Amino acid sequence: MPIYEDNTKNKKTYTVVVNAKIKGKQYYKKRRGITSMHRAKRVETELRLMIEQYRQYPKRFIFKTWVERCIDQMSLQFKKSTIIGYKSNLNKWAIPVFGELFLDEITSSMIHDLIFNHIKGVSLHARNGVLKNLKRIFEMAIDEGVLNKNPAKIIKIKLPDAKNAVLNKTEIDTLLTKANEANHNYYHHWVLALMTGMRKGELHALTWMDIDFENKVIAVTKSWNPKDGLGPTKSTKNRYIPISNELHKFLIKLKSDSFNENQKVLEDTKGWNTGDQSIVLKTFCKEIGITPIRFHDLRATFITQLLLRGVSLAKVMKIVGHASIKTTMGYLRLVAQDTQGATEELGITLPSKERLDNVVNLFDK
Repeated sequence: MPIYEDNTKNKKTYTVVVNAKIKGKQYYKKRRGITSMHRAKRVETELRLMIEQYRQYPKRFIFKTWVERCIDQMSLQFKKSTIIGYKSNLNKWAIPVFGELFLDEITSSMIHDLIFNHIKGVSLHARNGVLKNLKRIFEMAIDEGVLNKNPAKIIKIKLPDAKNAVLNKTEIDTLLTKANEANHNYYHHWVLALMTGMRKGELHALTWMDIDFENKVIAVTKSWNPKDGLGPTKSTKNRYIPISNELHKFLIKLKSDSFNENQKVLEDTKGWNTGDQSIVLKTFCKEIGITPIRFHDLRATFITQLLLRGVSLAKVMKIVGHASIKTTMGYLRLVAQDTQGATEELGITLPSKERLDNVVNLFDK
């Protein structure tokens, strides 16, 4: 049967798969995420008609032309910054090598050579970005029936663990105390990041309309960045963050002192729109003698503090908006970093050697 039912995240959708052999060549088309059986049957008919066109007008795409077509399609559903990333990666690295080749001429070994030998002077994370772009481009070719398999699929890059730093409880107290005493321009920003775990773009977009004081909850429904402006959150899903009593008092005071005409919760402090806030935070941390961290590390600190206090992974994942539980689990190793030295508080001391010399060993025979 060419129509398959998918049940993911308690939502039923359908996938339509149609294939046919034409002049010895297998053609394959697939559509995912169809919301009804009625629509799926219509899509099946459309795909069969498209495959029949290959019988009369067989067509191959060269890589450069196919990339242009894919970019046009993706521009209708992805952010401007995402499209810029695809264009930059593919135009710089892939098109100079594969540009004039037909899609079905590009092999896995050729892609492996591009990623590991041709691309030079960039990090493994940057190489992985190019590889992810190629995988999507070829996957779209499979969905359109242009290719039968994705030559980039088997290529893997082993990435090193991301380097995150977190503050322990004492350092958090020191940061906020010193920033408050200095009347630092970023004090409010740091408080909200530490007490909500919100991303910088989400904090930038936060307005007083998003805060429900009565039910003590913050609705995170949008984000901001310099390239795209205002848009959806990173996961494109809304989430809700419970407001603690301490944060509730802080927000009431902040609102009473706010003079932002645009109803933004946080003021547009110098550097807030350009990304310089990470430099400001790291510099201030060094000045007061605590772990120098970036702005995004405040989010990591929030997550580790929740985990340290026994909040379940599932709840933490929901609060911070991770798309996968694996992402949340990655913060468990940072919990160990925060707890280093904690066992010194036990206060247990072992007997000295001199005292042990006077003790009869009951296990000696």
